[in-house]
Amino acid sequence: MIGGSAVVPVPAVPSPAEQRSLRPLVAESWLRSSAYRLDPDAVPDRVLSEGDLELHRAEHPLAGVLPVIHDLLVRHTLDAGLVVAIGDQTGRLLWVDGDRSLRRKAERMAFVAGADWSEAAAGTSAPGTALVLGRSVQIHREEHYARVVHPWSCSAVPVRDRASGSVVGVIDITGGPDAVGPVTLPLLEATVAAVEAELALRALARPTVSRRDSAVRRPADKPTAEVSLAVLGRERGLLRCGERAVELSTRHAEILALLAHHRGGLSADALAHAVYGRDDAVMTLRAEIVRLRRVLDAVAPGLAPASRPYRLAAPIDLDAHRVLTFCERGAHRVALGSYPGPVLPGSTAPGIQALRAEVSACLRETVLTDAGVDTVLTYARTDEGRYDVELWRLCLRLLPARSPKRAAVVAHLQSIESELA
Repeated sequence: MIGGSAVVPVPAVPSPAEQRSLRPLVAESWLRSSAYRLDPDAVPDRVLSEGDLELHRAEHPLAGVLPVIHDLLVRHTLDAGLVVAIGDQTGRLLWVDGDRSLRRKAERMAFVAGADWSEAAAGTSAPGTALVLGRSVQIHREEHYARVVHPWSCSAVPVRDRASGSVVGVIDITGGPDAVGPVTLPLLEATVAAVEAELALRALARPTVSRRDSAVRRPADKPTAEVSLAVLGRERGLLRCGERAVELSTRHAEILALLAHHRGGLSADALAHAVYGRDDAVMTLRAEIVRLRRVLDAVAPGLAPASRPYRLAAPIDLDAHRVLTFCERGAHRVALGSYPGPVLPGSTAPGIQALRAEVSACLRETVLTDAGVDTVLTYARTDEGRYDVELWRLCLRLLPARSPKRAAVVAHLQSIESELA
């Protein structure tokens, strides 16, 4: 103890003999790790809280291309003894998916969503070192700086924004020998190439909008940053444009969500009926649209709806659409993790009620037909699943006969049946 503080043991710089036994790439990474004064017997402890992680995920550009990653990579690892991790440009893991049993083992070394696996926090590892070098990296077992990671191997590839060339994230495969097998890195690099292409397409996708006078909105008039709208599990919508954000009134959130959902636009009569439930509310709608345009001009200039029909000048990343996309792609766990609750639960607007029912039904059907028992149990414990007898009976059928979870499921079923009786 020095001055009342424990001295953290720091490994010495690798000796010349040790450096000769390591690949140059790894030896240089070990030197950097040693300079950070990392404890090789520790695990990363910089893990985001659940709330901060959810916010960081929602704001990150890779959130919009998760279906691509799932189709090309994740679904091939679910039963292959491999884990897929998606991190941001700093090395912070945002999503971890893949083989269920292996993920549980990985949790022991803090390889979880929200953890910092940069070189500065975790030492030599594929995701952290790939970000430092800006290229594909494979790290074998004892090449990891932290001893707890020695049983593992991993491959990682940075993801770049093709327009600017800047790194926006990293995708990693972790596991046993197959994680550095001969086909792993080509598969990973092909996935990253597809992700980068999708990001580029999303950046270019800005539809033109015809105004009443047939003028065409110029690209310069559109928002320069990606715009997103969160309406799941919220009474009021949260609109984000780059670093700017504003909480919308329920009415404005209803209008914006409906226009984002109906990308081809809605007539004044159709939108009035979807918002107010009657066709004679067009004048009321027009007044509300004027107020909404003032809000949008302050947060996302150029997004204000055009009329005849009412439609948005640029696409909005609607969180409800994200869940529907995940369901369509079979990404059950990701869909459920992206669903904090129903669409604007307090809204009585007919159009929102229809969207709410669509998202809820799609998620339920996906979980009932294709998901594993852990995902079904997670959904059953939500507010929407708590009294769903069919769902809880499915849990009982899927659980192994000796599972300790069966007793709680049986008790909950009995409780439901008692209340219904």
